[in-house]
Amino acid sequence: MVRGRDYDRNVSAPTQHWLDQFGAALGVEPPSDAEREAILALAGTAAHASERTAAPIACWMAAAAGLNVFEALEIAREVTPPTP
Repeated sequence: MVRGRDYDRNVSAPTQHWLDQFGAALGVEPPSDAEREAILALAGTAAHASERTAAPIACWMAAAAGLNVFEALEIAREVTPPTP
């Protein structure tokens, strides 16, 4: 199992396999490398601005709003300015 920073930077083969299978079950393509990085950045922005539980909920809210992850990340960064 990959944990911590390794997970953030290196998606392991088992993770990608799971995402491929989940995407197939949902009828969507799994995220590209750029989208995956933006998803993690969105989750990190939410988690650092509030509690860790805000991360998956913010990602769900972005999807429910019909936003792509890049739009959602831009909005999240406007709501919570980065900490220096």
